[in-house]
Amino acid sequence: MRQNPSFAMTDVGEIRRLVDLNPWVTLISQGDDGLVASHYAVMLDDERDDLTIVGHVGKPDDVILGLGERELLVVVQGPHGYVTPRWYGDVPAVPTWNFVAAHLTGIPELLTPAENLRVLDRLVDRFEGDGDDARGLYRLPNDVDFVERLERGTVGFRLTPTRVTAKRKLSQNRSAEVTETIIAGLSGHNPALAAEMRRAADARVRP
Repeated sequence: MRQNPSFAMTDVGEIRRLVDLNPWVTLISQGDDGLVASHYAVMLDDERDDLTIVGHVGKPDDVILGLGERELLVVVQGPHGYVTPRWYGDVPAVPTWNFVAAHLTGIPELLTPAENLRVLDRLVDRFEGDGDDARGLYRLPNDVDFVERLERGTVGFRLTPTRVTAKRKLSQNRSAEVTETIIAGLSGHNPALAAEMRRAADARVRP
């Protein structure tokens, strides 16, 4: 991802927020026959306060990706969308695409079965929530034997990135007036992107 200093996102807390809110990521590696990509959910490592993530892949994706042996690029995609030049006013302009994204690169560490089970348990709890009808990983009719058989079909990993490129392209190069017009224009059909633009705009005006 080409970086532009005006759009660079370097705050670890903001990148952690991006990962936490957008856990469905793309995993890319250089395979034996060229580039390969898979799609999985990841989470921040709850024992770290950096950009370390944990996740799992189903077999044989671990072999296809060279998990634990080759560099893995994790692409995190946040809100994004089209910005029409109509919102710039009566000036020469072309459309653009606003977005928030991060690339985390490193060689992942493979988890032990016990560690992988803990990650799988956390992952289910994260998305099931805590309602009375939530189906936790170990909740009946699942039993320990069933869950352990499930685990054996997966490979867990922990990735502490050695390279991070994060970008928040949210019209920072436009005037405050134009930015407000874009936020208003996006609010009706792309509220997630509008909210990210509001967050970035508010951060720029804080003392």
